Amino acid sequence: MIEQIGDGAIEIAVSVPLVLEYEAVLLRHLSPTQKRADVATFVDFLCRIAHPQEVFYLWRPLSPDANDDMVAEVAVAGSADVIVTHNARDFAAVRRFGIDVTSPGESLLTLSRKK
Repeated sequence: MIEQIGDGAIEIAVSVPLVLEYEAVLLRHLSPTQKRADVATFVDFLCRIAHPQEVFYLWRPLSPDANDDMVAEVAVAGSADVIVTHNARDFAAVRRFGIDVTSPGESLLTLSRKK
């Protein structure tokens, strides 16, 4: 998925709070071979290639997890076509906005069929 994002085949949107959440999660799950600088480099990459999206309306609660609500709100505000996640169950409510929810594997299969 990351290669597809870097190649421009997939576009992503982020908000400032969402980027901060991504960074915090990545830092909490550092492996012994990773460094904080690796996380900073990856977050900088995401910020460089993502579409910054301001969220002017909070649709909460959409999900059992408030951090998932941040993702959903960016998707709604940015008129996203799809949310790619391993946690599709918690994003079921975004379908009412016309946003599909797929797994990374399903998303990659769809992309490979379009080529």
